[in-house]
Amino acid sequence: MRVLITGGAGFLGSHLCDRFLAEGHEVIAMDNLLTGNTDNIAHLLGHERFTFIKHDVTNYIFIEGPLDAVLHFASPASPIDYLELPIQTLKVGALGTHKALGLAKAKGARFLLASTSEVYGDPLIHPQPESYWGNVNPVGPRGVYDEAKRFAEAMTMAYHRYHGLDTRIVRIFNTYGPRMRLADGRVVPNFIQQALRREPLTVYGDGKQTRSFQYVSDLVEGIYRLLFSDEVEPVNIGNPREFTIIEFAELVNAITENPAGIIFKPDLRITDDPQTRQPDISKARKVLGWEPKVRLDEGLRLTIPWFREQLRKLGQLSDE
Repeated sequence: MRVLITGGAGFLGSHLCDRFLAEGHEVIAMDNLLTGNTDNIAHLLGHERFTFIKHDVTNYIFIEGPLDAVLHFASPASPIDYLELPIQTLKVGALGTHKALGLAKAKGARFLLASTSEVYGDPLIHPQPESYWGNVNPVGPRGVYDEAKRFAEAMTMAYHRYHGLDTRIVRIFNTYGPRMRLADGRVVPNFIQQALRREPLTVYGDGKQTRSFQYVSDLVEGIYRLLFSDEVEPVNIGNPREFTIIEFAELVNAITENPAGIIFKPDLRITDDPQTRQPDISKARKVLGWEPKVRLDEGLRLTIPWFREQLRKLGQLSDE
């Protein structure tokens, strides 16, 4: 296959590039580098089946030659990004999705949309099945991401129903692993960096809010299976094993042997931050034969060395 991956220089996009190349496909990665980084794909430059194009997908997308699949992963994805890049976040979810769908239609390619658990908002149903319509505040600060992805899903299904486009939608839950941005602002990179610097981990509020963390290789496997499945409706891909933030902090400290412990600060999270997040993956198990394999402690042991190396490059850690 010849595939286009938008957001291909980002955390998730770059891992997808690796997987598709490993499976023998030809990969075109497209990214405007707003939140992506060519360091994530530096090891692929020069590969005979890999091409990188710097381009903003909110503008017309031109790709010469045939395409078999378009995977649309271009988007800021951190709450820090929503606050700093609200218009760009909305544009890539709306205009970018429209342009990517148009390209897939023109090429007769299968289209896969990277959606998110954020379409469920601050959920009133727990865990969250794909049939749940969500509890989203459209005018809150998180709304620019939540509603961009909800619109992207609606646009994708419209192209499927009206144009007969072969489409897939993956709803991605909290994912971590190497190549996450140091300044991502979310709990995984924050805790790991604090622990490696031997600082106390900062927990906002009481720490009883929950998240479900999946390692990136599990997500990539689920996405790969979904692309080649016959499932058109959205599918949750996430790890249903739920942790409180306190439990997660304690695990990070234990693995890094950080003696500094935990400190609590007033809850400064942005409005509408979900209190719980846990996927119902019954559909993924049934339709894709997929479930996560990597335990949280295993995934963290694979992730922490990457963060340690990045901090050393920045001179923030010694080579002890």
